[in-house]
Amino acid sequence: MSQPDLNQPMTQAAFGALVGISQQAVGNLIAREVLDPSMPGLQMLHAYCSHLREQAAGRAANGDLDLAQERAGLAREQRIRVALQNAERLKVLAPVTLIEEVLAKSGARVAAIFDAIPGAVRRRVPSLPAEEVKAIAHEIARARNVVAGMSLADLRDDPAGASGDESAAGDMEDEEGGQ
Repeated sequence: MSQPDLNQPMTQAAFGALVGISQQAVGNLIAREVLDPSMPGLQMLHAYCSHLREQAAGRAANGDLDLAQERAGLAREQRIRVALQNAERLKVLAPVTLIEEVLAKSGARVAAIFDAIPGAVRRRVPSLPAEEVKAIAHEIARARNVVAGMSLADLRDDPAGASGDESAAGDMEDEEGGQ
């Protein structure tokens, strides 16, 4: 078999045979403008080798996958995953489901204590009028409803921790002082 003349333009099939790829692969490289069919064979060979070096280095062109960026992204995600696992092991971080469970149990216990307050007040101060005990029960119910309605957004919106309901406690004190 005779050697192709690398100083002359080559057919897709001849170039494919020279570098060991199919004629369709050469056509794909031409369509992506990696190769130019009007180039002499030697220039096509140089362009093809340059393209292979770029791919091997992870610097793909024309929308190809950028391997260097993909590897860096994967390494970053792995670093984040390991950091989160370490934080969880050190008890610095807990899964949201666990936190929700603790808050739900804590809320149920506090609610039971709150529910017992009006009865305890009635037993300790039997002379207290029923409407005053109802007012205490009403304030406890209002406080429970405020807490039950809280969300993470409420905590972010109000950095001081004020919910605007402290004024209601002050209003109640004013009513008692004015009577």
